[in-house]
Amino acid sequence: MSTGRALWRRLPPWAVDTGLVALALLDAWINLLGEGTPVMWACAAGGSAGLFLRRRFPLAVFLLTLPMTLFMDVAIAPIAALYTLAASTRNRPLLAGCALLNAAAGTLAWPLSDGFPGDDRTWTLVQFVYTLATAFAPVLFGQLVQARHDVARRLVEVKEAREHERALYAQTVLARERAQLAREMHDVVSHQVSLIAVQAGALQVAAKDSDAREAARTIRTLSANTLDELRHMVTLLRASGGRTTELTPQPTLADLRQLLANSGIETTLTGQLPADISTTAQRTVYRTVQEALTNVRKHAPGARAEVRLWHNPHHFGVTVTNTAPTRPTVALPSARHGLIGLKERAELLDGTLTAEPTPEGGYTIELRAPARSD
Repeated sequence: MSTGRALWRRLPPWAVDTGLVALALLDAWINLLGEGTPVMWACAAGGSAGLFLRRRFPLAVFLLTLPMTLFMDVAIAPIAALYTLAASTRNRPLLAGCALLNAAAGTLAWPLSDGFPGDDRTWTLVQFVYTLATAFAPVLFGQLVQARHDVARRLVEVKEAREHERALYAQTVLARERAQLAREMHDVVSHQVSLIAVQAGALQVAAKDSDAREAARTIRTLSANTLDELRHMVTLLRASGGRTTELTPQPTLADLRQLLANSGIETTLTGQLPADISTTAQRTVYRTVQEALTNVRKHAPGARAEVRLWHNPHHFGVTVTNTAPTRPTVALPSARHGLIGLKERAELLDGTLTAEPTPEGGYTIELRAPARSD
């Protein structure tokens, strides 16, 4: 049954209307065979051909079928016209009047026929009731189809409303989790970094050795920058996602030299990248250099670093290489989340990230991305 319904829905409207016109003409031809007058044939042709316009002018097409109903015992054309009218209007008094008109036209033909005496009023009344019941059948069916379409439309609206409610609930849960995460970051991380900045400031003032003062100054500067970035991230996490919220300004290549200056590492910068690469690519290059220098500070104290920007017709990228450490390293906990994040950023550019030790005891990190991703 579902297969037949699907095939029926695939039929174009013009094909359905053509079939109805053909059936209506056949119905009229059977009734007029051997006894039809030119007037009857004209009424049959007009009423049948009018079914082509039943979707646009349902009431006019129904009125066009009344003459053929008056002269002959036809069913296809008036039933199709009544059904189309009932499926396209909600005016029930109009539908009742059309059903009465159709029954009256169909009944008036019976006393005018040769087979029944003209004074047989009882048979005429019975025939009128029968024709009226037949006329109400397509009207009720058309109203049922209209109600079915209304219910289907309401179900779609209810489904969309529920999906909207689920989206709002998900956004509410996400906002609550982000607010909780923002509070944790503010209460824990910000507090610890603030203590680091304060202690570094005190050490800078109290230290006698110039190297110690410079190291304390670097720690204090990095702590202050970390607090500033943390403040932006907390603001972003607390944002509801509306357009009026200003998001965190993201670094670009223009901020790269400032990053190297504040790194506390002897670093050289060579090469350049095309000026027209995307902001996403610039941010990825910046974060790659930032993570590489962080790893140098953590795992290669005293090492020098070289940052080389490069590009060719097919690829662009950055290579960060550091020398072997000159001082003993301190074992620090690491889950390698930084490199994992860099690889994910590289994949967004359809590129790759490689990280491996050098034969001289240093380390190198290279980001390579295709130029077409710009």
